[in-house]
Amino acid sequence: MPQKLRKTRKMRGSRTHGYGQIGQHRKTGGKGGRNAGRHKGGWTHIIKHEPDYYGKKGFTSPEGLCSKHSIINVGQLEELADRIATKERPEKTKKKTVLDLNKLGYNKLLGMGKITRPLLVKIVAHSENAAKKLEKAGGQILNAY
Repeated sequence: MPQKLRKTRKMRGSRTHGYGQIGQHRKTGGKGGRNAGRHKGGWTHIIKHEPDYYGKKGFTSPEGLCSKHSIINVGQLEELADRIATKERPEKTKKKTVLDLNKLGYNKLLGMGKITRPLLVKIVAHSENAAKKLEKAGGQILNAY
């Protein structure tokens, strides 16, 4: 049975009907079918059916900022030379093995690791530290453009 003085009837003209700031205590967030208001009315739908709706989904770097170098370190050169020596006969000049890293798919040599064997390395780009370590071991870097 309807009451004579319900709250809506009683609060006519009061702007907020006793709920503080405007907009509080309205039904749900936005309209259905849009992404607005997903934290309100459609929240259970998100949790149940689309758990990956929020959050980051990985990173794609802008092209040009990320370098496209295929690198190898000085410490890996001796192992690489041994592998090549077992499979095929590498070039040799006066007891120094020649490694053409460009043919092997590398285009930059970095200086991490130790090297004890003198090697002649053909590479497009290299770091100063890599060149120093190779020269100290008796090897050399040959620029291959």
